[in-house]
Amino acid sequence: MRHLVLPCLLSALLAPAWAESAAEEKSELTIEEAVRIALDRYPEVGKARAAADVLKGRIREVRAQALPEVNINSNYTRWRDPSLLNASGLDKFPEELRKALVPTPVNLFDYGLTVKQPLYTAGKVGTALRLASIEAEGASSDIDRAQQDLAISVVKAAYDLMTAERLRDLVAETQEQRRRQLEIARTRYRNGVATEVDVLRSEVAVANVTPELVRAENGIRQARALVNFYLVRPIEFPTRVRGDFQEQRWEQTDLDALTTEAFRRRPELVRLRISERSAAAQLDLAKAENRLRLDFNANYGIMSRLPENLADPTYARWTAGVNFTCPVFDGFKRSGLVWQATANQRAAHLEREKVEQQIRLGLQQGLDEITAARETITAARANQNQAERVVSMMEDNYKYGAATTLDVLEAQNALTLARMNLLRGLRDYSVARASLKWTIGANPWE
Repeated sequence: MRHLVLPCLLSALLAPAWAESAAEEKSELTIEEAVRIALDRYPEVGKARAAADVLKGRIREVRAQALPEVNINSNYTRWRDPSLLNASGLDKFPEELRKALVPTPVNLFDYGLTVKQPLYTAGKVGTALRLASIEAEGASSDIDRAQQDLAISVVKAAYDLMTAERLRDLVAETQEQRRRQLEIARTRYRNGVATEVDVLRSEVAVANVTPELVRAENGIRQARALVNFYLVRPIEFPTRVRGDFQEQRWEQTDLDALTTEAFRRRPELVRLRISERSAAAQLDLAKAENRLRLDFNANYGIMSRLPENLADPTYARWTAGVNFTCPVFDGFKRSGLVWQATANQRAAHLEREKVEQQIRLGLQQGLDEITAARETITAARANQNQAERVVSMMEDNYKYGAATTLDVLEAQNALTLARMNLLRGLRDYSVARASLKWTIGANPWE
């Protein structure tokens, strides 16, 4: 119940937005259709795509460090400068000259173009650009992982909905079977060949199925709510899953071959290998910190007191030069960055090894679960066939007084248990097969 709280809250908030489109939705879907709808709508996949777009913007941002920076500047200044009046020896000037030197406010107009271009950065800009490109590849793997994780969640939810609906049908069939038995008991009681205890037992048996039917209906609502949550539909939308459980035998049982395929296809492993490359690039970037740097700087503009002279090249001024920077001591900043980058590189390698071990373990567990589910299906089918024969025999015997109501109820209970075991086995096998496909990086719904 707890995992359904968030879907219910989200549906309550977004129900008005979904109301208009709900009428156009198909209520009956195959598992593949359900997965594709979820991939188009579910927010987590959209977030992964947005993160990829962010990294594309970051690549452009980093690339800007290697391109020239061009700016147009313009200024207007009104100023008065009495510096000449404070010059030493001014008192020796004639008084008439000193009065003529009193400054007056003036206007100053200027505009110009400045250009700055890095010439050499010890590989820092190129490494930063390479690092951004590597992270962009990782964003693509993050999208793949979000899609695969969503796909397996939808597949499991769809199989759970199918199981809940068939369980409800099974309980309803059991209830109908016991009602028929109740009618037989009442008929035999009226004819004097059965006791009132037989009738009461049959009535209790019918009544005992009602809570099971209520729980089955509730299970359907919960399973459907979870499917609708992944499909971004109203929780109460009457979604149904069309299809059957998977019974195709799993042929590939070579653990080494499955592991090789999983290592090649699993998006999180691809992402971790990219993270290792990223860590190596970060180490190169740290080594390039505070190294020799050359920058070209230039500016050209016109400055004049009078606006009419702003188009006169006589008032032009320009500069051009190369700025040389050679750090001597940075307080061990560079060595600290290199230390951190080396540790991150080692951590990325260890994380990849851990995930590879987890995948190998998951594959072994998946093969074991498929084998166990297949054996469960085989045993449950055999038990169901035998239980059906026993029920038929007990019902016939009861009609002729060769069996009691208790014998019939026990046979019916055994049949119901065998059918439930078969249903759970089919569900477990389908989910185990889908999970194993997900573990090797394949589409889990195929």
